[in-house]
Amino acid sequence: MSIENYRKEIDGIDKELVELFVKRMNVAKNIAQYKKESGKAVYDSERERLLLEKVEECAGEEFGDYTRRLYSSILELSRNYQSKSLAQTSGLSKAIVNAVEKTPSLFPEKAIVACQGVEGAHSSAACQKLFEKPSLMYCQSFEAVFQAVQSGLCAYGVVPLENSSSGSVTQIYNLMSEYKFSIVRSTKMQIQHNLLAKRGTKLENIKEIFSHPQAISQSSDFLSSLGKDVKVTECENTAVAAKMVSESDRCDIAAISSELCASQYNLETLKTSVQNTKNNYTRFICFSKNLEIYPGADRTSLLIKTPHRAGALYSVIANFYSLGINIIKLESRPIPESDFEFMFYFDIDVSVYSEKLPAIIDLLEYSLGEQNIKYLGSYREA
Repeated sequence: MSIENYRKEIDGIDKELVELFVKRMNVAKNIAQYKKESGKAVYDSERERLLLEKVEECAGEEFGDYTRRLYSSILELSRNYQSKSLAQTSGLSKAIVNAVEKTPSLFPEKAIVACQGVEGAHSSAACQKLFEKPSLMYCQSFEAVFQAVQSGLCAYGVVPLENSSSGSVTQIYNLMSEYKFSIVRSTKMQIQHNLLAKRGTKLENIKEIFSHPQAISQSSDFLSSLGKDVKVTECENTAVAAKMVSESDRCDIAAISSELCASQYNLETLKTSVQNTKNNYTRFICFSKNLEIYPGADRTSLLIKTPHRAGALYSVIANFYSLGINIIKLESRPIPESDFEFMFYFDIDVSVYSEKLPAIIDLLEYSLGEQNIKYLGSYREA
């Protein structure tokens, strides 16, 4: 028998499989309608477990495992289709459409903007990049930035979210789960760290270096080269570190900070580019208290809590796949004050004008429940 004959036989079997699959999905849709009318959940764990055991046994020892995996995918697609057919336009989808219509067509040039640190901080430089004429409000902590926006003391807040070298700023992710806000813009900035000290100070005389934990992590190779005799001390901001050195009476300390801070605080640059890699970028987000979606928004951020069961995250990802939505970033974060439970941060590549956005929002809210979806905003990167 030739390969062509075998392929012809496979084609015939595939045709039958497709027809049976379509027939099964239509029955699944009828079941979904019945579940809706009777108030039953789409997911029935006991039913699925028994079905998987049954098909594995029917397939025999050689093909049992393959059949179980095949039917796991079929059941996932069936749940997805049932949820999609039952999903109605959610309140969140309506709020997104309303925000698109009511948000001004131009991003504001002037605004009172909160950021963490003091004059010369990287966050202040990000504010200058995002706004043409920002009035800066400096806060002592990242949480104070969120509080300033929430209380109405300022219109916007700008905080660092992640760095290309040292990863995510974990505190920001925790704050995003606690506070109600909307991301309105993001931007990436190349970060160069320099070793700054009082004028006339020699590198060999340095006994202690101050900086933010992220900057310390990003400059670990340089710090290791200085030896164990040099103490490294964390502080709340790289600009704060430079200011501390400037105002101190000591002449044996330095700060890892920016070139801007060197001129701002009259310090001398002992060494430039002390970061581990020249490709050192930090991504900042700008957020507001109210839902604002400006023209050109093509990125959406979500926080999603999934049920504590096998395949729960896979089920969520399958929803994005079914709608052809690209996931730009996926990161798990522990849920505060819980025992080994996690939420997932998603950045998805979808225009706010696409029908795919309300479709995925409605689908996720129906399958997971409104309380398990937190919409963080739709925006574009400056």
